[in-house]
Amino acid sequence: MNFNFRDLISRDRNLIQLFGIAVVVFILMSALNPGMFLTARNFESMSVQFPEFGILAIAIMLSMLTGGIDLSVVGIANFSGILAALILSKWAPATGMTWTMMGLAILVSILTGLICGALNGFLIGRVEITPILATLGTMQLFTGISIVITKGYAITGYPEAFLFIGNGTIWIFPIPLVIFALFAVVFAFILRSTTFGIKIYMMGTNPTASLFSGVNNVRLILQTYMTTGFLASMAGLVMIARTNSAKADYGESYILQSVLIAVLGGVNPSGGFGAISGIVLAILSLQFLSSGFNMLRFSNFAKEFTWGMFLLFVMVFNYFMNARQAKAHK
Repeated sequence: MNFNFRDLISRDRNLIQLFGIAVVVFILMSALNPGMFLTARNFESMSVQFPEFGILAIAIMLSMLTGGIDLSVVGIANFSGILAALILSKWAPATGMTWTMMGLAILVSILTGLICGALNGFLIGRVEITPILATLGTMQLFTGISIVITKGYAITGYPEAFLFIGNGTIWIFPIPLVIFALFAVVFAFILRSTTFGIKIYMMGTNPTASLFSGVNNVRLILQTYMTTGFLASMAGLVMIARTNSAKADYGESYILQSVLIAVLGGVNPSGGFGAISGIVLAILSLQFLSSGFNMLRFSNFAKEFTWGMFLLFVMVFNYFMNARQAKAHK
């Protein structure tokens, strides 16, 4: 079997570009402040920070692959996390059954994510509401319910065993990083090697052809958004375990970062194209940038502005690159 380097470059051009971006950003941040950036403490901090929005980015990717988008993932993460927090902070101390209550809290959180995702899938697949409008509406719905439950306050005080999920380590690896890595590997396998994953790509590429191929598009949309709801609930559990608190407005910037990661990672917003490997490289690039911004004392407003401009730049760049490739193939 002959190894053709040109074929490799052609197939994985986007991944090579992403790897190059990650390396450039890493070198730039290292040069700006090597005394703070190139430290074990900073790398440990980064490895704990990005798993939350990394899991959300995988959820956004799945919805985008179908040709839609799920803007409600942060709302689901907070809502499911708040319900888990109520059980952990109220029932666990009162009953003394820490492990039982932990299991119940995790189960309730996951079920909440699945139900919220099913609502999104029903609105998009059955009622045929545009995904961006449906999930924008449910995002506000879930956030509103969360505010009613918490009255705007944070819910704190969880068992130490639960906090270990967000702050503990396995050998030298933070548990949030391990959780993210597991999800990345599992969903890379699902998308590449299972019928469910193949159907997602088929539908995103051509919904009509997918339907005539025997795929139940409505059921597939429902399953996909239930999966994004599940991932959002897991991100919510990691979030409350890391911060020891749950609140209705946590992670507000995560939705913009997650969408940016998906687009930067090579996911086609129109559906049908994207890979987990691209998401991982995009996450690394943005985390290096975010860490650098923190060291340079960027305000939250400056960071939001930068993420927004970055997203617009990437989308415009991808548009011209796709147009150029389409012209070259004519």
